[in-house]
Amino acid sequence: MKKVIITGASRGIGFELVKLFANAGHKVLALSRNFEPIAALKHENVSGFSFDLCEKGDFQKLSDYISSEWKTVDVLINNAGKLVHKPFTEITSDEFESAYRVNVFGVAETIKLVLPFMSKEGHVVSVSSMGGVQGSVKFAGLSAYSSSKGALITLTELLAEEYKETGPSFNVLAIGAVQTEMLEEAFPGYKAPLSALEMAEYIHDFALTGNKFYNGKILQVSNSTP
Repeated sequence: MKKVIITGASRGIGFELVKLFANAGHKVLALSRNFEPIAALKHENVSGFSFDLCEKGDFQKLSDYISSEWKTVDVLINNAGKLVHKPFTEITSDEFESAYRVNVFGVAETIKLVLPFMSKEGHVVSVSSMGGVQGSVKFAGLSAYSSSKGALITLTELLAEEYKETGPSFNVLAIGAVQTEMLEEAFPGYKAPLSALEMAEYIHDFALTGNKFYNGKILQVSNSTP
């Protein structure tokens, strides 16, 4: 039985991950700004609260919970993401910053908070995007989103190096198109080759076993362009 923290847990891939881990008998701390879908599960293995990566006070709530209830964390899945889809010249400075605040700064703060509770065998998995991979196909309108996801990839590589002696392991999954609410909002009508559940099943398995084979690696999880 593992203790697993999942951000962005109220919909899409995150929501499917919560159910997969909980149904397999693991303890899940599900974090999302909208906690209602998670609470509605009424699953004995799922706990959590409303959590915003842009609110400093919410990080204290997370620290207090782990300290008092769990003591240790085995897996952290940084799944929450912010997508801005606009032509570059139309993106405001606030919108550009908001993408980085969620996709980079919020992830870094979460990792920093959780690290003291993780052992050498722990695994930090961050969900990035094929758009953040150097040399991959790029799409107009995603300058804020894809560049922030590229920063997340580099952050993962650096943390793996910094903690290679003490652990935990750090890996990042650069995923392609997945049929989620976020994709539908950004590209209405586009049909992705993979469902949220299918991608969640892959991430679930990787989070539990991937650290035995990888550390500081970018795995490109896509069977299409992107």
